[in-house]
Amino acid sequence: MNREAIYQALYDKLAAVPGIKTKGRKLKHWSDVPASQQPALFQAQKNELAHRQQGVGTVWTLTVDVYIYTSSTGSDFPSTQLNNIADAIEAALQPDNPVRNTNTLGGLVQHCRIEGAIETDEGTLGDQAVAIIPIVITAT
Repeated sequence: MNREAIYQALYDKLAAVPGIKTKGRKLKHWSDVPASQQPALFQAQKNELAHRQQGVGTVWTLTVDVYIYTSSTGSDFPSTQLNNIADAIEAALQPDNPVRNTNTLGGLVQHCRIEGAIETDEGTLGDQAVAIIPIVITAT
């Protein structure tokens, strides 16, 4: 398993999502990303879990959080932009292996997918919206 190749392949898919003005693999707080530089997307490595699988060896589960920041003013809803970007991220992670119905990040992993609860603050009390999208990668 080549961790850097895996994380970079995921980032490349996410960075290609249309409409993102600022992106990076180094997490920034939304207050450090001016509204003029949003929507923003940041990929943050979270943790790795190794477990043994009979006949396969070590199977790794890598987790990544993808942070999305959007801002709007006036009558625009920041959640609308947030929803559209979340949909685009889901589309970017659609299966690239039709036989197994998995996204392999170009053959680097067994599966890469959104898994778990997406945390959101839709900007109800202000102009800033935030989403944290959990991504799980299975690799050997």
